[in-house]
Formats: sequence, structure tokens, C-alpha cells
Amino acid sequence: MNRLRSRSSRLVACAFVATLVLALSACGFHLRDGLALPTDLGPVRVVSRDPYSPLAESLAKALERAGATPAPESGGGQVATLQVFSERFADTAISVDQFGRAQEFSLRYAVVFSLRRAGDGGEIVPRQAIELSRDYVASPRDSLGKNSERELLTREMRRDMTQAILRRIDAVSRNKSS
Repeated sequence: MNRLRSRSSRLVACAFVATLVLALSACGFHLRDGLALPTDLGPVRVVSRDPYSPLAESLAKALERAGATPAPESGGGQVATLQVFSERFADTAISVDQFGRAQEFSLRYAVVFSLRRAGDGGEIVPRQAIELSRDYVASPRDSLGKNSERELLTREMRRDMTQAILRRIDAVSRNKSS
């Protein structure tokens, strides 16, 4: 009797899994592919006006994880260049309390970049801007909490910006290969 029950429960579980797999494939669900970098990219160097830019470091590491070859430090040879022209944060008050003190802020992060091919310097991704924004609430009496929340948002937005730039590169390389 127990054997029959365990067999039927296994059969029900297998049927459930099969139904789930069929339903997911029927709705078009599929795992996201890895990033598609241009095939002619070659070694890549990330260049920024700020030599200690956390965004430039993050982009270099993310490109390497995506399969790009980092350019040698010597600077010689033909390398593709991901140029970060500008990187700017702006904090704007979007609501105030009854005393006129800002309580809610909008933090905006804008980056202008381009990606040029090694050798001829042709544009793979033309110069363009990406802007991200996040809203946060900060009590006017809690300046330390406001600063720590802003620092946390800044780190998260840099990480999001890195992913947004890589997605742009991915989209351009997928469109060119189609």
C-alpha cells in the first residue's frame, strides 16, 4: 500500500513538473543569455576624466567578467576604448515640510559615454547619455541618516549604471549581428 502511494505521489510530482515546464516554455519564458560583446572588440580600456572613478573601475571589472580582454597597462597597441566623458550626480529637493525644510529628494546620476573600436577608432556605441534617478526621504533633523542613505543610493546607482552601459553595448552588438 505504501509502495503504491509513493509511486502515485512520484507520478503526480513528475506530472506537475512536466506541466510547469510546458507552461513556462509556452509563455515564452527563457533564461537570459549572457552579454554579447562585439566580436571585433579586442582588448578594452576604460578611460575616464577621473583616474580614480569608481564607475570606470566597475565598468572594467564588468567587461572582464563579460569576456572582454583588459587592455595592457603599457598603453601601446590597438585597444578598444570605452570613454566616460562625464559622470554627474545632482540632488534636488522634491518636497518640503511646513517649515520649508526639504524632506524628500531626487538623486539623479547622468553619464555620457561612447565605445570605439580598436584600430580604426570607429564607433561601436556612439556618444550617448544614460540618466538614472532615485527618490528618497530624509528627515531634516537626521543629517547623518540622510548622508548614509545618499551614499548607499550612490553606490547602488553606480552599480545600476554599469549594468545599463553594458546592456547598451549588448543591444548594439546584437543589432549589428542580426
